[in-house]
Amino acid sequence: MKIAMIGTGYVGLVSGVCFSDFGHEVICVDKDPGKIDRLNAGQVPIFEPGLEALMAKNVAAGRLSFTLDLAEALAGADAVFIAVGTPTRRGDGHADLTYVMTAAEEIGRALTGYAVIVTKSTVPVGTNRKVAEAARAANPDADFDVASNPEFLREGAAIDDFMRPDRVVIGVETPRARKVMGDIYRPLFLRDFPVVYTGLESAEMIKYAANAFLAVKITFINEIAALCEKVGADIKDVSKGMGMDGRIGNKFLHAGPGYGGSCFPKDTKALARIGQDYAVPMQITETVIKVNEEIKRRMIDKIVDLCDGSLNGKTIAVLGVTFKPNTDDMRDAPSLTIVPALVGAGAKVRVVDPQGQREGEALLPGVKWLDTPYQAAQGAHLVVILTEWNEFRAMDLEKLAKKMETRRMADLRNVYSAEEAKEAGFETYVAVGR
Repeated sequence: MKIAMIGTGYVGLVSGVCFSDFGHEVICVDKDPGKIDRLNAGQVPIFEPGLEALMAKNVAAGRLSFTLDLAEALAGADAVFIAVGTPTRRGDGHADLTYVMTAAEEIGRALTGYAVIVTKSTVPVGTNRKVAEAARAANPDADFDVASNPEFLREGAAIDDFMRPDRVVIGVETPRARKVMGDIYRPLFLRDFPVVYTGLESAEMIKYAANAFLAVKITFINEIAALCEKVGADIKDVSKGMGMDGRIGNKFLHAGPGYGGSCFPKDTKALARIGQDYAVPMQITETVIKVNEEIKRRMIDKIVDLCDGSLNGKTIAVLGVTFKPNTDDMRDAPSLTIVPALVGAGAKVRVVDPQGQREGEALLPGVKWLDTPYQAAQGAHLVVILTEWNEFRAMDLEKLAKKMETRRMADLRNVYSAEEAKEAGFETYVAVGR
């Protein structure tokens, strides 16, 4: 089948590459000439493990290409996926659908034969019907159906998530559209991965409900972690005991500095706003948003306490600033709240991150970027583990401690233990919920 993918951001590029690996002919479209030039030169504009090699493989096989020309991409296409950004709109918390609606209008004008217009972007309930209206208004004679196909990709594990999904959700209303979508995902169906067919509104809601629930789990365990610190319990033991309950599960029960990234902050805000619009307040989700911000501020308090109540003049080594490991994504990362607070309080902040510097240099002014934890720890008063990259999971703690002015660690991802830190020579070790 021939697929046009509109947008070569994270979702569009990963999805386009993976569809081409299924054997489909995929043309990815973007309006940014520089991005298309880089992609045609084999350069991946984002960091995602395995993506560059998979892209090169399918380009070489002739199944994957990149263009600025929408008409070229749509010619003969069986499906057109909209995978453009839906950032939080300033002022009201709504998802900004400007790019989605623009794409719908342009697709409507460019269609010359039947195709399914598929919304891959995360959009509020009712958007797919608006997409249909926009395309129809642009071209009353266009022959198309719409479908909702939300993505559930974890950054850092996106290819595996696409190829081995927990489920594929497809919202359709006609047998013709269902057949096209079934043919597109046939390689997964043949391997017994579940494909869930629903109506448009249900598919749209599944995405928001799933992300909001995961955000609830993260925020809940972080609140329990704060209580553990007061009562003398260990959050790792608590999480393990909870997670063994099959009704709860062990995923997303790791205490830390709060959630971030491209999905959870944006989608929880959008769901809260949708609830307000329909007079059904999402009170749990609204509380989660509030508590998640409080958790980040609590991490700052931990760091200040470790520095005897004042950060002024202190040298702090921060290990990891991306919102999670195995990505270069800085969107809504806890570091964007925590690091500026340290700098603003007079600390000299040194940062180490395997992939974060490209985006982080503009987002975190006033910090010094270094290559290794040991360089950052030289003469430092405190080491803070903020993102649990593998590079920070097996450090030589004794070597790290010996380089420091005062041997103190704030392990905000619970990578190590107090015993390990003490044996390595750290005088003070503080974790989350322990």
